[in-house]
Amino acid sequence: MAIRLDNVGIAVRDLDAAIAFFTDLGLTVLGRDTVSGEWTDTAVGLDGNHANIAMLQTPDGQARLELFEYLHPEPIETEPTRPNEIGMHRVAFAVDDLDAALAVAARHGCHPLRGVATYEDLYRLTYVRGPSGIIVMLAEELTRG
Repeated sequence: MAIRLDNVGIAVRDLDAAIAFFTDLGLTVLGRDTVSGEWTDTAVGLDGNHANIAMLQTPDGQARLELFEYLHPEPIETEPTRPNEIGMHRVAFAVDDLDAALAVAARHGCHPLRGVATYEDLYRLTYVRGPSGIIVMLAEELTRG
């Protein structure tokens, strides 16, 4: 059986704000839609499921994010995820210039949770709190060759 990761789905509070953040980091919007009906109720497991969605892709075409802004049922606000909580925890992006990526994030009011770290002289990396409280890891490889 062949398997590949197709996309990561994230429910957001404000679809336009999330799109602006991720496109400023370099992702491209592949499409937007509004989905509802029996097929979405069945697939997602929510009766009356109705959402605005957007599919974004990394510049290399290897990874996609699907963003959902629920219209019905009403979105449920939760506390922002902490890095040590069980379950879906973050989305990570390799960037070629961490400082430039952090400048983009800052324009959206998104800053490192604590600071920028260096891992074994291989990566500079940090976690930022993105739109809707999403944890986004940004990592710059230091040993590109």
